[in-house]
This record gives sequence, structure tokens and C-alpha cells, in this order.
Amino acid sequence: MRLLVPIALLGVVAVVALVLTRPDRFHVERSATIDAPSATIFPYINDFHRWPAWSPWEKIDPQLQRSYDGPSSGVGAGYQWTGNSQIGEGSMKIIESTPDRRVGIALEFLKPFRASNTAAFTLTADGAGTRVTWAMDGTNTLVTKVVSLFMSMDRMIGGEFEKGLATLKGIAERGGEIR
Repeated sequence: MRLLVPIALLGVVAVVALVLTRPDRFHVERSATIDAPSATIFPYINDFHRWPAWSPWEKIDPQLQRSYDGPSSGVGAGYQWTGNSQIGEGSMKIIESTPDRRVGIALEFLKPFRASNTAAFTLTADGAGTRVTWAMDGTNTLVTKVVSLFMSMDRMIGGEFEKGLATLKGIAERGGEIR
């Protein structure tokens, strides 16, 4: 029994040391080439009212409650959501909008964990189409550092970015028709 206490203490110290080696920031990024001009794609990103057509999180919780504030699109447009335990609660605000090129978003998560992150969509010409890059950056808190020992932010969020970009691609390549 006496031996168990020092071994348990050593285990705790080892986990704490491992957590402290985790990076202070994270970056998740995915891209897709869409066979459509950026002018067709941009309005779906720059207007939160159009996100339900392609956002992967909208499909996870059909009962998702949402509200909007500010202008309908562009800088100052806001979106708030409350959803199930997978979706949580939070808000987004467009903080940068360069027509047909870039949208920057401030993200505030309230549940299941508090976090302040940024997201950016960058649209660049790619042959006859447009390459859309969706990125998110944030700070690794103590909780996210512990979680990252088991699953990375890239793995948790990257797949959802891929789903969203694939849906956006389908919509844009049909000329903006939602099916």
C-alpha cells in the first residue's frame, strides 16, 4: 500500500508534465476546390442566414435554436446558437469581409466549454474554379490540453470542416441551388 501512493503521485506528476508540453495554440485548416467563381460562393459564407444550407453543425442538431443581429451580412453580422450537448451554445460575428476573397469570424463558445477562437474563409482562384480554405485558430486551455492527449482539435473539427466544404461545393456547383 505504501508503494501505491508514490506510484500514483508519480503518475499524476507525469500527466501534468505531459499536459504542460502541449502547445498553447491550435490551428485547424481544410481546403476544397469548387468549380464555381468566388462570387457564387462568397455570399454563402458572408451571410449567416445562408449557413443552414451548408454548415455541418446545423445538421447535427435539427432542433438548433438560432438568432441573428447586426447587418444581414458582412462586417458586424452576428449569429447566436443554442443546441444539444454536441452543439453547445455560442456566437459568431463577422469581423472581416473582403468581397469574393475573405471572411474573418470571431467565435465565442459558452457551452460545453468557454473558448474564444477565430475562423477565416479564404477564397483564391484555382484554374477555372475557386479554392476555399476554412481555418480556425485558438488558445489551448488547460482542459483542451488534457483533451488533446487523447484527441487533437484537428481530428475533432477537421472532419466537420470537410463535410461543410463538400456541401458548399455541391451548392455552388449547382449554381447556388439548395437541394
